[in-house]
Amino acid sequence: MDSKLKLLLPALVAGAVTSLAGEKPVIQLWPQGLPEGAVQLAAEKVAKAKAVKDPERIAWVDDPTMTLYPAKKANGAGLIICPGGGYNKLAWVKEGLEVAEYFSSQGITCLVLQYRVPRRDPDTPHTEPLQDIQRAIRVTRHRAKEWGIDPTRLGVLGFSAGGHLVTMSGLHSGKSTYAKVDAADELSARPDFVCPIYPAYYADERKPGPLKPEMMVTKQTPPVFISVTSDDALRGYNAAQFYLELRKRKVPVELHIFHKGGHGYGIRPSANPVATWHHRCADWIRAMGFLKGAQ
Repeated sequence: MDSKLKLLLPALVAGAVTSLAGEKPVIQLWPQGLPEGAVQLAAEKVAKAKAVKDPERIAWVDDPTMTLYPAKKANGAGLIICPGGGYNKLAWVKEGLEVAEYFSSQGITCLVLQYRVPRRDPDTPHTEPLQDIQRAIRVTRHRAKEWGIDPTRLGVLGFSAGGHLVTMSGLHSGKSTYAKVDAADELSARPDFVCPIYPAYYADERKPGPLKPEMMVTKQTPPVFISVTSDDALRGYNAAQFYLELRKRKVPVELHIFHKGGHGYGIRPSANPVATWHHRCADWIRAMGFLKGAQ
């Protein structure tokens, strides 16, 4: 991580939502307040989350934002990145900032999403984060020209719970999850491609079973790239089930199930071949035509 990221991180962890001079711009998603019906957590849970002091993770988000990473030699592709953390925290550095650094080096303008954590709804923890990512997609399309993004080449990539969240954004884009806020909400919330990385919550992760009901694929589901390992609970098995559902409906999909690597590695180097998943992902994005003109 470069020195600028180290300077920026404390302010982001503290919940800063405005641009810092000379640093990456931070964009508020809900400048007029959260959507109607937003759940208020119990005071003790809020206090516990706010008390967490971790330079790599964010444990409390009640004002969702995106941090903009302009591409190096931009070619018009855009990518919204969703860190994981069980819908209870965000692995902000390992699965957010470091990943944006890599993909921006590939010509992709990146936005790292801070969606609401910890869980507001224990049973369907993605409910309010899905509002956040739908709003993020629409705001990005609304400001695409300003940020040098082609609004028809905007993807989403997420890890673990964030992988589940980006999957939900691809499967349920036709259903708006909140009332219109402004002109941005007139635009589509459908991502053009979806990249779940060691995604969680597709199905039971303790014993083999069917995909959850919300994992319903249609012909409108965007192209998908998945990377996971065989030794990550049943996530490889569940990803394979999702792959088959995508194939049944002729949705373009590429699935990498590596032998070893576990969970939560981001793009940090290791001796395991899974450490190169992000290169395979960039290759796939290029092969799918989303990196037009990239060198």
